[in-house]
Amino acid sequence: MRLRLIKTFYFISIFLVVLRLGYWQILKSDDLTAKAESQRTLTQEAVGIRGEILFKDKTVLASSEPSFLVFAEPILIQTKEKMLTENLKGLGTESEYRRQFAKKVALIFWEDQQNTLKLMPKKIEATNSSQVKEETAEQQQKKIEDEIYQKISKNLSWVSLAKKVDLETRKKLEDLNLVGIGFDESSRRFYPEASSSAHLLGFIGSDIYGNDTGYFGLEGYYNGELKGKKGILTQEKDAQGLPILIGKFLNRSPKPGKTLVLNIDRSIQYVAEQKIKKGVEKYGAKSGSVVIMEPKTGNILAMASYPSYDPRLSWAYPKELYKNPVTADGYEPGSTFKVLVMAAGINENLVKPDTKCDVCSGPLDLGGFTIRTWNNQYRANSTMTDVIINSDNTGMVFVANKLGIEKMYSYIKKFGFGETTGVDLQDESSPELRPKKDWKEIDLATSSFGQGISVSALQLVRAVSAIANGGRLMEPHVVSQIIDGNNIFKVQPRIIDSPITEETAKTITEMMVKAVDQGEAKFFKPKGYKIAGKTGTAQIPVAGKYDASNTVASFVGFAPADDPKFVMLVRYTEPTGLIFGAETAAPTFFEISKEIFNLYGIAPQL
Repeated sequence: MRLRLIKTFYFISIFLVVLRLGYWQILKSDDLTAKAESQRTLTQEAVGIRGEILFKDKTVLASSEPSFLVFAEPILIQTKEKMLTENLKGLGTESEYRRQFAKKVALIFWEDQQNTLKLMPKKIEATNSSQVKEETAEQQQKKIEDEIYQKISKNLSWVSLAKKVDLETRKKLEDLNLVGIGFDESSRRFYPEASSSAHLLGFIGSDIYGNDTGYFGLEGYYNGELKGKKGILTQEKDAQGLPILIGKFLNRSPKPGKTLVLNIDRSIQYVAEQKIKKGVEKYGAKSGSVVIMEPKTGNILAMASYPSYDPRLSWAYPKELYKNPVTADGYEPGSTFKVLVMAAGINENLVKPDTKCDVCSGPLDLGGFTIRTWNNQYRANSTMTDVIINSDNTGMVFVANKLGIEKMYSYIKKFGFGETTGVDLQDESSPELRPKKDWKEIDLATSSFGQGISVSALQLVRAVSAIANGGRLMEPHVVSQIIDGNNIFKVQPRIIDSPITEETAKTITEMMVKAVDQGEAKFFKPKGYKIAGKTGTAQIPVAGKYDASNTVASFVGFAPADDPKFVMLVRYTEPTGLIFGAETAAPTFFEISKEIFNLYGIAPQL
């Protein structure tokens, strides 16, 4: 009986062992193999070099340069303590060596931080300095030193000390000849033009996993194309976590990102940035922006805004500066919108250039609201050409009433308002267009002269480019080509709509030419050139009503009028002193135009 029990127990034990082994070798085989593999192998990812961004002439706007991850191996410091005799002279213990290690490295890191601060504009540098609460250099270094010491005091095989340090900093650290410090090579974004085209470019930041990711502008929109593909390096490691030189080795090289070639003309971009910065400072404006587009293709030649930021130091600037004002901000366009409404009226054969206005002799009363001209001057029997030249609000109400809400709303949609333009920049948004069912008589009237309706700068310049392009509305593009090794993808021009006929486009162009030659901005126009344009001064709504002293001053136009090579919008927000578009935006428009004429070799004809 006892023998039988022993046998039974024996066979049950064997059966359970077999079951357990079967569980491990069959059901859990993959999990255990993976776990064992992870314990005896060291896997490192190699990030593919981010693709370049080039100007139209192939000069570099954004590239990558070598950088390094600085790390320490605390366990190596411990295990090689006997080898540290030279470095430990006068120090005594391993703990004191680690403290000196931290102090020396902290000094290098602090010096690197000071060099970075020197790159910042004085105003931004002062803001960041105040955030440090006036810490002394010694206190700042001690803070960095303590952080490093805490990391290397732990009995770990690897700890990160700093990311994205440059080659010069690495050499300084290597010259310290410290045991337990190492470097992993990577890359970081390099912008040779510094803050040039910052709103176009965007910048590189870290995602929630710590990976480099593009934000805003081109870096954000084309992040998938630019970032490339990761490579993997797998090696067998020993019990201390160090690579075994003759062990298993697998290396898959990373693939670099694609290269973007832009439509942006480097010279025109430079001129635009310099002129808009100068204008903001001269007119005391809160901000300013300019966008220049090729009307026949939709190619963006330049896009600049001020104030801007440095994409190399994006973290140091207010987040409000990250958005591109040309594509992300909505504003009321004011009188620049009049040419589009007039084009709609002409296209519908409701008015002609010589049609006379029968309501332009004085202010108009509409449902408790009074419509006046910008200067309170009225001209009875003004022609439609006179209405554009004199920027007559009452004359535009005359046109709007002939169109009616149905047709007005239809043309606003046809010109591309109420939806994004499709430009290849990440941060584009479209101001909301009030539903047609909610429009009233006063909305029809005010929208005719660009108040009570919100647009983006890019939407407006694209709509006006339809006039310059024979009635064809184009999709705007910043990128011209995407290069992937030997493969080149070219971005082709794309027609979105044809809101007006070619004949209407010619007619409204001539009216815009007369507006430049005879209007308020005629004194700033360069002699000998035929330029089509329109000023705009829109009051800014504050607390439910318009403030006459706060305006958005703008000028939109194209040239040469007979064969347009560019269409441009210049806009200033809240200029002080001089608040009208004719006094601020128009001079800047003509200054930039003269530079473009010189760059394109366009001689005066008149």
